[in-house]
Amino acid sequence: MDLIERPVVSTESGRVRGTALGGVAAFRGVPYAASPVGERRFAAPAPHPSWPEPREAAAPGPAVPQRPSRLEAVMGPRTPDWNEDGSLTLNVWTPRLPTADASPRALPVLLWFHGGGFTSGSGGWDWYDGGRLAAAGEVVVVTANYRLGPLGYLHLPEHGIENLGVQDQATALAWVRRNIASFGGDPGRLTVGGQSAGAFSALHLALSPVTGPQISRLITQSGPFGLAPQDPGEAAEHTRRYLDLLGLTGRRDLPAALRALPVEHLLAGYDRLSQDLSRAGNVAPPMYPVLGGCGMPTTWQQALADGRLDGKELLTGTTRNEMTAFFAFDPRIRTVTADRARAIAAGQLADGAARFDRIAARRPDAAPSEVLTELSTELLFRDDTLAIADHHAAAGNPVYVYRFDYAPADDPARLGAAHCVELPFFFDTLDAYPASPMLGISSDAPAAAARALGRAFSHAAATFTATGRPAVPDWHPYAPGDPATVRHFA
Repeated sequence: MDLIERPVVSTESGRVRGTALGGVAAFRGVPYAASPVGERRFAAPAPHPSWPEPREAAAPGPAVPQRPSRLEAVMGPRTPDWNEDGSLTLNVWTPRLPTADASPRALPVLLWFHGGGFTSGSGGWDWYDGGRLAAAGEVVVVTANYRLGPLGYLHLPEHGIENLGVQDQATALAWVRRNIASFGGDPGRLTVGGQSAGAFSALHLALSPVTGPQISRLITQSGPFGLAPQDPGEAAEHTRRYLDLLGLTGRRDLPAALRALPVEHLLAGYDRLSQDLSRAGNVAPPMYPVLGGCGMPTTWQQALADGRLDGKELLTGTTRNEMTAFFAFDPRIRTVTADRARAIAAGQLADGAARFDRIAARRPDAAPSEVLTELSTELLFRDDTLAIADHHAAAGNPVYVYRFDYAPADDPARLGAAHCVELPFFFDTLDAYPASPMLGISSDAPAAAARALGRAFSHAAATFTATGRPAVPDWHPYAPGDPATVRHFA
């Protein structure tokens, strides 16, 4: 439908003025919580103050404070755009706004969370522009920021500081439930999704006894479900080491001292902690959602066994070569010997060495680094994605599983279908990835086949959001243990 050039919508805090293009209205940088600055740094999210006049929502808000992503070598660089002030915002794309003289049927909604290892990323980046995805299936698309790194996952529960990033995500979900009708969305038909850390987050939101009942459907892309929520003891130890690096150990006024530091110091300390904890083959960040903290009451295995996901349709999948994104540029992995690679595998899983040997036997021409990369892809991403799909489908729930196999034609780093490669296709935003190594095509003129793949994959995601079934030829519901029911995209 035609939309006015600068549509205005009312939210609980005030009106917002967006933009319209190609039949889709966009409202960017809409606050869902107060800025986490001053006394609000390291505090639970709070309501944003209201504003009297229409607020400009033509541009996204700033990213949450962060260092450059370790995956820029794969996805392409970003110009830093972060600022603590104004960072807790979301973005809404809608193809149908309510009107005063008509009440059209409200549209299904997708709330999607970005990845970045709980350390980087922003829902406002053009990589995740939801315009084409919204148009692909007549759905409302929402992306949101949440606090990252130490600002989001510092573990000081005795001071009320725990899983703040998780709390942000739950607050964004609650905001959508209360406000999305004004944007033409149906709060009763809500899909939550995300990629990588965002998939981890979306799964736990869907499993939570608090937020789960609000969610109808779930999309998980490359969920690192082989990574358990952080153990509270490990989280406490990492926090202790972080405070040592900041020179704050023993401070009785610790929250006030943390709030007084420039945010650049907090990020620099986190960088040093990351370097100190770095081990070959281990990609876990120093701080991420802690088991038993807010929004993370139990493991996904226990929640699944308790039936917490029952009744929700699930779309889930991985890329073929997930771990090349992490290992292809790591000299410790590129030059690893067979004995060292086997030892790393043994440290990852009880039968890791035996699985390493089986892959090596199946791929006699593969270098030890390639064998370790394949095994780590299985352990961190694929095995548990399929385990969740198996359990959910066996319980009689609709499940659709994909594997994304697109690999760049020009691939000197031998990335294959790396972690994150499906994102330009999910949102149909190929032009937002100039010279991205994981794509291997010119952003000025992406290959016709790549554009067609983007249209197909975004249509699948949008129609699943709308109906619980991806409207793609030959994509049938998943049958546990049957690889023929996994839909491949290439």
